[in-house]
Amino acid sequence: MPESIPPANQLTKMKISHIIGIIIIAVAIGVIASTAGDASVYTTFTKAEQMKKDGDDKMIHVVGKVQKDAQGRITDMLYNPAIDPNHFEFTLIDNENRAQKVVFNSPKPQDFERSEQIVIIGAMQDDHFQCNKILLKCPSKYQDGKLETTEHEAKTAQL
Repeated sequence: MPESIPPANQLTKMKISHIIGIIIIAVAIGVIASTAGDASVYTTFTKAEQMKKDGDDKMIHVVGKVQKDAQGRITDMLYNPAIDPNHFEFTLIDNENRAQKVVFNSPKPQDFERSEQIVIIGAMQDDHFQCNKILLKCPSKYQDGKLETTEHEAKTAQL
């Protein structure tokens, strides 16, 4: 019995379905590539300042600890909700021990004083780091030795 050859319209349907599949895969790769390009970078204040000078306005993460005095009290913190409840300033010391003023245009996050480590997300401005999101790593109330992460986002990011 001779081999049967599929009709021409069946071949066309198969080709169209393959083309549609390839287009869907290409779009998915494009979406993944574009979101990966927008991903922020973990860095230090020194590198963030250099990025700003180079014209790179990418959102970045800086990890650090708040500046404290010998008694363990936070220094250089400014928050007066009676004057402006959406203006919070503090000094953060990054992993290179560089102290930098940080401005957050939202209320001071709850448990800020208890935080062991802070991750700020934003970009350098003239004399400060303009932060639009803060991630706090605080000791857990429920388990000794564990850190609990809370996220706080600025109402309006002014970058």
